Amino acid sequence: MPLTGNRYTKPMRKIKIYDTTLRDGCQAEDISFSAEDKVRIARKLDDIGMHYIEGGWPGANPKDNEFFERIRREPLRFSRVAAFGATHRPGTKPGKDPLLKKLVDSGAAVATIVGKTWDLHARDVLGIGLDENLDLIHATVKYLKPRFEEVVFDAEHFFDGFKNNEDFALKALEAAGDAGAAWLVLCDTNGGSLPAEIERAVKMARKTISVPLGIHTHNDGEMAVANTLVAVGLGADMAQGTINGFGERCGNANLCSVIPNLQLKMGMECLSSKKLSQLTGLSRFVNELANIRHGTHQPYVGNSAFAHKGGIHVSAIRKNRETYEHIRPELVGNRQRVLISDQAGRSNILYKAAEYGIDLKSSDPAVTKVLQSLKDLENKGFQFEGAEGSFELLIKKAEKKKKKYFDLKGFRVIVEKRKEDEEPISEATVKLYVGDHLEVTASEGNGPVDALDGAIRKALVKFYPSLKDVKLYDFKVRILDEKSGAAASPRVLIESGDGSAKWGTVGVSSNIIEASWQALIDSLEYKLHKDKIEPPKRGQSRIEKNK
Repeated sequence: MPLTGNRYTKPMRKIKIYDTTLRDGCQAEDISFSAEDKVRIARKLDDIGMHYIEGGWPGANPKDNEFFERIRREPLRFSRVAAFGATHRPGTKPGKDPLLKKLVDSGAAVATIVGKTWDLHARDVLGIGLDENLDLIHATVKYLKPRFEEVVFDAEHFFDGFKNNEDFALKALEAAGDAGAAWLVLCDTNGGSLPAEIERAVKMARKTISVPLGIHTHNDGEMAVANTLVAVGLGADMAQGTINGFGERCGNANLCSVIPNLQLKMGMECLSSKKLSQLTGLSRFVNELANIRHGTHQPYVGNSAFAHKGGIHVSAIRKNRETYEHIRPELVGNRQRVLISDQAGRSNILYKAAEYGIDLKSSDPAVTKVLQSLKDLENKGFQFEGAEGSFELLIKKAEKKKKKYFDLKGFRVIVEKRKEDEEPISEATVKLYVGDHLEVTASEGNGPVDALDGAIRKALVKFYPSLKDVKLYDFKVRILDEKSGAAASPRVLIESGDGSAKWGTVGVSSNIIEASWQALIDSLEYKLHKDKIEPPKRGQSRIEKNK
């Protein structure tokens, strides 16, 4: 059972968690996920046991269309995929609305429909009367109900609408409920409501409506998490939000705070204890794919959430960690950070190893080696969230199980622009030994990294044919110290796959080509280790002979 403060509590109610990172989260100014990113995030959300994953708006853009096409082929275990849309257009029938048709064709199990519940929006935005707006809501939900396993009605601007015209806002909920909506989600779309305003409206909705309620809040008044907790405490059984609070303007309710607050502080059951302990890893993973820095001071999952400096705090925390920690950090997958906290770091290594399916025991000497290597590498800017391939190779190296597939003699990359109106030409040359064989290969590519990747493949594929199956799906660059300008060190994160699995690898260097080389090599070596390929048995490499 979860620890809240100094007491254990038994969960009272089960709360459904509805994640909208892939739709509402993508509306943030600095967030852009590829279709591949969205599929990877959906897998992680499913792994942690998220009840609903809102994938996007079918027909809104090519990425969302591709996501729904691809997610149908993903064997999700826990999560239901939701497709987002709006009530049908005024003057048309639901069956004739092209956007609703795309919603139905998405293949999603759940349809989430947003409808106007603020009389101001019905009149000024849709330009229709209030009764016609209620008809839109009822007809849309009724049309979708037999075509989906569930229909969720998002009552847009419900709290502003309730303040302006209480009767109409409640009638909008009734229209959706009478048509068969499984959930009525009360939305603080402008994000400006205060907890007392949330409380009054939720109490009235709960008194009036028998359909299960949900809550969807934005953070424009820094109240999104608090407002969500108030609504759930008053009877809402679904909490919507995004990982790390991504969202338009000031963001959405941050599920990385909502979930542990509900589960550890309010006794609500959202995830299993085991899944809750993966929350910090999920937070970092999503930030890595968004290509933004992890929030150091973010509650629960931030690097500083359970960090302690010297003096009274450290002295107390060594005697009893509850003196300055409101929960055990391990409950959410985080760790206590104290200079002498070797055990906390060791636990973190064991957790990550288990997450990647690597069997390590606490007493294994390799754990100490990995811990030291991890500290040294993180000092240089390495991060292994989203780079599970590189992390596994790090462990294999510490266990002395990392195989030597080749020896590098050198590489060269040339970028040449011959004419003002022509694209630059990139060419890479690689020299390496595989056993006693010296391979010298060259390749052109769409940029220096692509050229380097091509040259490496040419050199190695004759010895390791399975490398032909490896494809590079994504390439991200993060500048680690913006103040250094063009001289700053970049971190390169690469995602690769072979048709049956995908993995991430990482490289860091003051030279972006060297950082890319590190990530590329890790990607290929991970594939060979994964397939249990043995290096050619041809005696010593020439490099070893020349030492």
